[in-house]
Amino acid sequence: MELFDTHTHLDSPSFNEDREQIISNAVEAGVTRMVNVGFNRETIPSTMELAETYDFIYAAVGWHPVDAITMQDGDLEWIASLCKHEKVVAIGEIGLDYHWDTSPKDVQQRVLRQQIGLARELGMPIVIHNRDAHEDIVKILREEKAHEVGGIMHSFSGSWEIAKLCLNMEFHLSFGGPITFKNARQPKEVLAQVPLDRLLIETDSPYLTPHPFRGKRNESAYVRLVAEAAAQIKGISVEELAAITTKNGLERFYIRRK
Repeated sequence: MELFDTHTHLDSPSFNEDREQIISNAVEAGVTRMVNVGFNRETIPSTMELAETYDFIYAAVGWHPVDAITMQDGDLEWIASLCKHEKVVAIGEIGLDYHWDTSPKDVQQRVLRQQIGLARELGMPIVIHNRDAHEDIVKILREEKAHEVGGIMHSFSGSWEIAKLCLNMEFHLSFGGPITFKNARQPKEVLAQVPLDRLLIETDSPYLTPHPFRGKRNESAYVRLVAEAAAQIKGISVEELAAITTKNGLERFYIRRK
């Protein structure tokens, strides 16, 4: 069984003591591909290092909305230059985050628009972070013609109405640990309606740890628990769910199967 963790942060300091073991755990669990996400000045270089060290780890690079205020002249060009690297498969995670009050909304929106423009220029898919900003995300994606490149709605948390708008703009919807939570009604209801060919799974490790490890550090090996929960919701075997989501991930990120 092949699993694809489409969004992880293996370069997080929480893995400094056992990173190699964590990666080994993922491989043993059946994870054959991972996309590590670099989202600011500190994590982009460490993400690139991981992608260059492991042949099954790929990179997404972009500027996170929480860090939008730190983006300087030249950073967009830096991201553009990294996108030429054979292991960089997307621009992200980018988006809007209205939960944390670290970057003004207008700055977040400007940085998001700039990066969508870059993605369209380069023909790269985008990875969208959206927290408490559903209407503005959809509005900006539509205005900036994000459908021309499509991408991934990372850790999707919106309604089915929002989901349909994203699907219509050529986005895949990715789900993680929350679909294993007993009280997470909406993500489960949305996942049940998402077409199988537009479904992805992820961990967002070390965050959003699935049940029964909720409250502890997440890791990429736990994407298997996400796959099991998603398979149950979709009424198919976990083997079929794993095969479908791996195929979707390879196609969405333009990764050739070796």
